[in-house]
Amino acid sequence: MNNTSQLDRARSFVALHEREGAFLIPNPWDAGSARMLEALGFEALATTSSGFARTLGRSDGMVTLDEKLAHVRLLSGSVNIPLSADLEDGFARDPKGVAETITRVAEAGAVGASIEDHTRDPEDPIFDFQLSVERVHAAVEAARAFDFPFTLTARSENLLWDRMDLDDTIRRLQAFESVGADVLYAPGLTTLPDVRRVTNSVKRPVNVLGPLVKGATTAEIARAGAKRISLGGALQLASVSGALIAAMETLDRGSFEWLHNLETQASWHVQ
Repeated sequence: MNNTSQLDRARSFVALHEREGAFLIPNPWDAGSARMLEALGFEALATTSSGFARTLGRSDGMVTLDEKLAHVRLLSGSVNIPLSADLEDGFARDPKGVAETITRVAEAGAVGASIEDHTRDPEDPIFDFQLSVERVHAAVEAARAFDFPFTLTARSENLLWDRMDLDDTIRRLQAFESVGADVLYAPGLTTLPDVRRVTNSVKRPVNVLGPLVKGATTAEIARAGAKRISLGGALQLASVSGALIAAMETLDRGSFEWLHNLETQASWHVQ
């Protein structure tokens, strides 16, 4: 049960971005995982589009806006810490539609959200530069209309769609910054030098998808200039992987040894 106001959570989220050093923002996929991560001591959460879609048996990008809003409402009502929403392409092509989505997700309880320039069309995956900027600008204007500080993250998706043009990615992030985005994010960075290049190119806080930066620790990513380190769908994949291994052991070997191994690692027991 959420016992903190949206205003308090929004202010806490802003403060995390303003204090010294980086912070971790893991990505729950349901209410149980959200409460678990809060209990572990994480200070903020962000939804994962891929992780949530997989819980519905779908691929990333195959969730409706109404389903996304219900998901945000459930998670934000389950914890007392800030929740930011992964809104993918904003569930709209035109800037006005993106703005409406921002308004609706704030009404669902989120205190932040991300908008990306991916089109959902694999044949033409990235929105035109000018339209991408206009979409972020509209999202920012919608966010500024609330009576609490809503943290708007703008994402450039080039690197996730085999457009390995870091110059264009940085150009987009800089343009998003110029129209008021609070946080900038280029998922797909895989090296610390590239992280450093991005963070040195903008003045606003930068979110980095930690698991994709090969061999790097959270401390190294933070030293490269990241303010926020997220995990994307990695935790949900880890949970499914563990369940898959356990199920295969039961099916193939008729063994429940995997449960005994879990019980030695955790403080809870299956009843």
